[in-house]
Amino acid sequence: MALSPSRGGRDGLLPIDPSRVAVIAITRYAVAAAARVLETLPGASLFIPDKLASIAPEGATLYSGPSAAQVGALFRFDAVVWIVSIGAVVRLIAPYLKDKTRDPGMVVLDEALRYAVPILSGHAGGGNALATHLATTLGAQAVLTTASDVRETLAVDMLGRDLGWTIEAPKANVTRACAAVVNDDPVALVQEVGSGTWWTRPGSVPANVIRLDRLEDVEAERFVAVLWISARNLPPGSSGALTSRLVTYRLPEVALGIGCDRDTPQETLARAVEEALDAAGSDISRVTAVGSIDLKADEPGMCALGRNHGWVIAHFTAQQLAAVRVPNPSEVVRRHTGTPSVAEAAALLVAGGAGPEQLLVEKHRVRGTDGRHATVSVARISP
Repeated sequence: MALSPSRGGRDGLLPIDPSRVAVIAITRYAVAAAARVLETLPGASLFIPDKLASIAPEGATLYSGPSAAQVGALFRFDAVVWIVSIGAVVRLIAPYLKDKTRDPGMVVLDEALRYAVPILSGHAGGGNALATHLATTLGAQAVLTTASDVRETLAVDMLGRDLGWTIEAPKANVTRACAAVVNDDPVALVQEVGSGTWWTRPGSVPANVIRLDRLEDVEAERFVAVLWISARNLPPGSSGALTSRLVTYRLPEVALGIGCDRDTPQETLARAVEEALDAAGSDISRVTAVGSIDLKADEPGMCALGRNHGWVIAHFTAQQLAAVRVPNPSEVVRRHTGTPSVAEAAALLVAGGAGPEQLLVEKHRVRGTDGRHATVSVARISP
């Protein structure tokens, strides 16, 4: 039977949707190990040779013929977990390799599930994140060899990726910046928008990464690379020394979904919005759409918040909101509003009907000093 991928989006935490992961096992002991792997990756697809049909777990896909003939189809998945020796995997995948922006993340597990080794597309393809997830959930050890992970420093090509940031830079600039970071060369990091949520390593930003507030403050000749987090265009007349070193990060536009108790003060709502945007690695400048339930169309605090920021808040009926698939439906909310979700559903609707995987912050709840609550969700708006 031919191999074929399932459908699905990307998960902001893993950052690979398990339904887009293939697991392949070719020995009796590997199949037993695969059953444990599937428990950690719900929705993943398992492929085993038909000669092991008698021990095949429910839902497994059986294939006939040599495993080598199946490899090309596996490259249609976002990631592949092999319970096969590393040497064999290297020989099997070699003819199909393209580049790190297109190859799937690949992780090799031993049959005893002691080690999880990413061998392909560790950063861009999510191999390192997948190996770390498997190690954590299986009690194994992730064996990471990429320099930025080993040294727990900044990964230029992954910075802000889980927050929806995108990179604008020639490949040569990205390569140069990656090398500069891991070689302890001086690197300028200029952050003009967003919060500090992008830094997830233990401790502080590496000493060779100098943080500045404005691109105009950068003396390009002092730095081997310049990382610029901004919504601005490059200033006219920028020097060649700057442009040859520059890697630009763009934050996505975001949509807010807001819910609250009746008569929640504007101050509580504003705090909830600020904290949710901070958790999303974003800021108020990136908000381009706001939504709520029509029951809140005359909510004084919410109306005042909208006026202060120039927002036109879209209001949806309970029926419209209830039709949206959300990660955290609530029966309590349904009893009070007629829909199991206000903030998450409204954020997804004003984001253009995005799916749950577009949520950067699912539900951020704040309780004011008067006991009233505000809930804010943040969704990425795709370009």
